[in-house]
Amino acid sequence: MEGGGGGATLSDIYGSSKRLLLRARDGIEHLERLDYSTTMDSTDLSSAVKKDITKLRSLCSEMDHLWRSISARPQRDLWKRKVEQVVEECESLNQSLERYNLRSQRRMMEAKERTELLGRARGGSEHVLTVFDEEAQAMQSVQNSKRMLEESFATGTAILSKYSEQRERLKRAQRKALDVLNTVGLSNSVLRLIERRNRMDRLIKYLGMFLTVVILFYFIRWSS
Repeated sequence: MEGGGGGATLSDIYGSSKRLLLRARDGIEHLERLDYSTTMDSTDLSSAVKKDITKLRSLCSEMDHLWRSISARPQRDLWKRKVEQVVEECESLNQSLERYNLRSQRRMMEAKERTELLGRARGGSEHVLTVFDEEAQAMQSVQNSKRMLEESFATGTAILSKYSEQRERLKRAQRKALDVLNTVGLSNSVLRLIERRNRMDRLIKYLGMFLTVVILFYFIRWSS
């Protein structure tokens, strides 16, 4: 890496600053990728980027001194803008590095707190697991009881439904039996009436025959 001493010109220092900017920018982009994708230790890379930014600030200070010594105003204004641009980029990279370091420190603190919390909780983990197991068993018992009640209710409902159907069938059979009995009773009454009528007709027929015979007998006897 080129330095700012040894009679280096403003153009040489500016070239060195641009190379440092590029390397520092690449380093920060690499750190960002590590930040969001892996948990690799990036301390060495962060330190390297910090050193590049420190060198870059030193070069910016040297370039700021050199451009002010240029006598030609147009050239001096041109180099002023170039140096200010390098200074702005350097500060932007430094802010990005600081934000990354803050995130890294926060992650380390959170990891440490989690480790301590797990260490404190490990002693009572068996008790917690026992409580969870008891709660799970109680919930399972409640679920089993609920399922048994639902099955019993469904069975009782089915039995009552069967009894209701059987009662309706018995009622229908009873009504049919009463209808048959009523029909049979009416038929018996008609048959008895017919029998009495037949007996009466036979009696009338026999009585008529007897009277005819008697009348004929007396008529024949009276004629002779």
